[in-house]
Parts: sequence; C-alpha cells; structure tokens
Amino acid sequence: QVQLVESGGGVVQAGGSLRLSCAASGIIFSRYHMGWYRQAPGKQRDLVAAITSAGTITYADSVNGRFTISRDNAKNTVYLQMNSLKPEDTAVYSCNGRFSTLAIWGQGTQVTVSS
Repeated sequence: QVQLVESGGGVVQAGGSLRLSCAASGIIFSRYHMGWYRQAPGKQRDLVAAITSAGTITYADSVNGRFTISRDNAKNTVYLQMNSLKPEDTAVYSCNGRFSTLAIWGQGTQVTVSS
C-alpha cells in the first residue's frame, strides 16, 4: 500500500523545538522528491522545505535558518527539524512525495506553538 505517515506534531511553547517524521511505504523512496507543506486555518497550503532525490534542499524564507529537512533512504523517512518555533508556525504539516507525474500526500500532523 502506497502511503506517507507523518508523526511528531504537538503543542510547544514559542522558542521550542519539534521534529517531524514522514515514513513512506509502497514506493521506491529514494527516487522521490520529498517536501513538507503547511496550512494554517483560513490560509493556503505552502511549501516549507523540500529535498530532491539527489539531496538538493530548498526552504521557504520564513523558516530558513530555523528548520532543517533531511532524509534517510535506508529508513524510507524524511524529517523536518523545527527550532526556534514561533506562534506563526502553527499549522497542519503535511508530507508530500513526487516522482515523475506521481504525487502522494500524508494525512498531516498538527503543530501548535503557544506564545
């Protein structure tokens, strides 16, 4: 079964850290470009960070220097380390995988940052 399963969300105080994980199954993970997106209530879903199959990384300006994306192809998992969290980082964070014309999404995990 093809799926992405996120974990690691929760409630944290401003300035704190969380580490999100996205475990893939049913795909050749190493071939996929992976990304983390987030959607706050009433807002569109935006790209937070992405890592290609070759390891090229991009970040949204709003998280650059605070968040770190990484992948472990042996574990079929992509991570998002989030440091110095701000209340405006509160959102549902979703994992995305892309390969050619294929795209798959996880169910999302809630991250809430209290001030």
